[in-house]
Amino acid sequence: MNPQIVPIHRKESLREDGMLFVRTEGILDTMVKLPLLVASMIIVAAVMPIQSSFSSPRVLDLIIYPDGTTHVSSEIDVDPLVTDYELDLFGSTIDNFVVVGEDGFLLNTDVIGNSALIETFGSSIITIEYDIHDLVSKQGRIWTFSLDAPSDFTLLLPKNSAIVGMTNLPINMEIINDQNQLTLSVGDTEIDYLFSTTPIISDPIVSDTLTPQTDYLTYALVGGVVAASIAGIAIVIRSKQKTAKPEQVQESTQKIETVDAETIFKLKPDLREDDKEIVKFIANNGGYALESELRKKFLQPRTTMWRAVKRLERNGVIVIEKKDLQNLVKLRKDIEKEEEE
Repeated sequence: MNPQIVPIHRKESLREDGMLFVRTEGILDTMVKLPLLVASMIIVAAVMPIQSSFSSPRVLDLIIYPDGTTHVSSEIDVDPLVTDYELDLFGSTIDNFVVVGEDGFLLNTDVIGNSALIETFGSSIITIEYDIHDLVSKQGRIWTFSLDAPSDFTLLLPKNSAIVGMTNLPINMEIINDQNQLTLSVGDTEIDYLFSTTPIISDPIVSDTLTPQTDYLTYALVGGVVAASIAGIAIVIRSKQKTAKPEQVQESTQKIETVDAETIFKLKPDLREDDKEIVKFIANNGGYALESELRKKFLQPRTTMWRAVKRLERNGVIVIEKKDLQNLVKLRKDIEKEEEE
């Protein structure tokens, strides 16, 4: 006889309903364990997918360079229990993509199209920096910045630029080193501005054009005046930029006061050895060097050298500026004062 199934031979039971009663051992255990198993599978399925959009950026700062390239700097809260974070980028033409964890270490990343997969390694806050070419376009003399921002953000415009149209008013506006910095709200933002290599004598924001229906007659008038005054200079400058060698770019760079490498090493004893070699080269080169020159000197790929340069910038040793569409690396002249404070 099968110990699992036992027929019940009671005539009264068979006569009334004709059913065969079966006893299954452990059926109560199975009924209890099955819901727990299903719940466990649901939890695992919810945890396994890559973390995405855990929260909006806590900090989002953008800088527009004269050539229209935009530098994006952002701090984002992430779930430290999830190893991978998928970040939506503002476009697909990305350069110099760097992600740093809260402990200061560079994180592994994989950029695919307009998204990036980041290995967080337990970080709860990550800092992201990259350059993008998708946010600014140009038509005639008018440059247009467009962004659908996930949070409030700051935007620093190039020097010698004048805003001639906006889709919404900024939360705040201030002047930093002769540059307009705007604080803008979450959502779609579009800003039209004029830019030239010589100062534009006009109000930083034309108040009567701060509407979606921009007055294109004003564009034409302002653009005509600016174009007439700088056309000759712009042609000469562009022709020189195309033929100028890195050495000529350096010679035309304004001399800056700097400190010697040994002084920097005393003030920053924790610098890595490879970073010290970069500092020595820059110091011997007059206190500044193009990033492309550093790559050629130390035979490093672009991403590796960019990370080294950003590491020195975070340590307060150098500053990075845009020069003729290239990154110009300068030793800081105020490093001694900063350390004294």
